[in-house]
Amino acid sequence: MTDASTRTFAVRHLQLARALFAAIAAIMITFSADHSAAVGLSVFSGFAIATAIVLFLGVWLVYPAASRAVPVLLGIVTLVAGMVTGIPPLRSTTLFFVAVIAWAAIAGVIELVGGLRARRTGDVYARDGILIGAFTLALAVGLLVVNPAFRLDYTVGPEDLTLTGTAIGVGIFGGYAAIIAVFLGIAGFSPRTVTAAPVPTPTAGERA
Repeated sequence: MTDASTRTFAVRHLQLARALFAAIAAIMITFSADHSAAVGLSVFSGFAIATAIVLFLGVWLVYPAASRAVPVLLGIVTLVAGMVTGIPPLRSTTLFFVAVIAWAAIAGVIELVGGLRARRTGDVYARDGILIGAFTLALAVGLLVVNPAFRLDYTVGPEDLTLTGTAIGVGIFGGYAAIIAVFLGIAGFSPRTVTAAPVPTPTAGERA
């Protein structure tokens, strides 16, 4: 494996790839008139599987051996969530809330703790991990306060409409995806200065 200083890909490339898939998920939900559990799970599954693939590629192409624990764990949790929610016969309102909340809670903790640990080592990307972890945990909390059985019938002009807890939950995930896309996009395009460890100067005795 090549040294970190000679790697073609950097953390910012990983961030931009994650931002792209989060943006696609946000757009699909925003411009979909159907906010059912089936649609929400379909979008989440694609988002999760694509994100997991990016994370696994990052393990090989971006992170040195000593820094791979967080992306590996995050990739495994995200891939499992994407695979479970990608089975059409299982898609239901209950699965949407259970799967997305469980994923958000576990992934959020992994990324938050990883960011906090990286901050102690002076990693310039630690703050990004902390914030993404916090946003993901906020998604779990937001979905926890939504009642899946909620239903509100209302009228707009000649149309009779219904707002459900499922539609609210899917909308919250779409909002999360939009926030993540914007944040990771900005982070990926922001220049970072990675300070290399100083090389010790040999003493006169060592030169001799």
